[in-house]
Amino acid sequence: MNGIVVTGANGFVGKALCRLLVQAGHSVTGLVRHAAGCQSGVREWVDSTPDFVGIDSSWPEGLTPDCVVHLAARVHMLNDDASDPDAAFHATNVEGALRVARAAVRHGTRRFVFVSSIKAIAEDDAGRPLREDDTPRPQDPYGRSKLAAEKALIEYGNEMGLEVVIVRPPLVYGPEVRANFLRLMDAISKGLPLPLALVAARRSLVYVDNLADALMCCAIDPRAARGCFHVADDDAPTVVELIETLGKHLQKPARLFPVPVAWLRLAGRATGRSAQIDRLIGSLQVDASRIRSVLGWQSPYSVEEGLATTSRWYRSTH
Repeated sequence: MNGIVVTGANGFVGKALCRLLVQAGHSVTGLVRHAAGCQSGVREWVDSTPDFVGIDSSWPEGLTPDCVVHLAARVHMLNDDASDPDAAFHATNVEGALRVARAAVRHGTRRFVFVSSIKAIAEDDAGRPLREDDTPRPQDPYGRSKLAAEKALIEYGNEMGLEVVIVRPPLVYGPEVRANFLRLMDAISKGLPLPLALVAARRSLVYVDNLADALMCCAIDPRAARGCFHVADDDAPTVVELIETLGKHLQKPARLFPVPVAWLRLAGRATGRSAQIDRLIGSLQVDASRIRSVLGWQSPYSVEEGLATTSRWYRSTH
């Protein structure tokens, strides 16, 4: 290939993807907002303009990538006082993505891999694993912005002959993970009692190196053109299985005790944390069979291996 551009190259998933691409012999350029942090062997391209406004002016001379993998996104509100959260997410996740896609086309790119989110479809599985063709029902500004970006990019790709590939992962974990997954490991490591012993819900996850491998396939495999793929680990553990496995690898056996799920939901409403509680106790299984059947993709690592590696990182850094 002439090369692959990865936006958000110094982020959690970006680092894993760039490392894998370089190991596979690809020429990789990392588009980042701040200098430093890219993997060895990655050409760093710094563009600190908000939402990629004026990206053409910073485009490196002579860079004509075959593919752009767009990871950069607004995941959380940067300003809690924003009067219109949907507009804030739309500015980055929709308009920003379109600016990158338009610039890529002007510089000869033929494929654009957009890393969306399972949240573009739903926050729960409503009784069966979520498929790519399910009716979308996003529930927050982030999910709505990702769905809007998917639609806008597909329309633009059809108009310009750009091969847009949509990838929707669930929660991503691995070394250097942050947010809720890190807080869960903190709680287990500290021996905090967790009232989750009765939670039977299953949650699909994806180990960061599994996601990176799938993204590389989507970037280079001709069969991925104009496809939409859900990517997840092979197994969807129950919440209890996830916590117990983490406890085993953290060498801090989980302290689970039973509280009825209905009580947990009531506690969530009483404390204004219903969304967080629902994400913890609700079922969210992802059907990732399409990427396996269309691209022949298989997860390089099992859930057990992913959780073990993540736990080793945690124990070495905390």
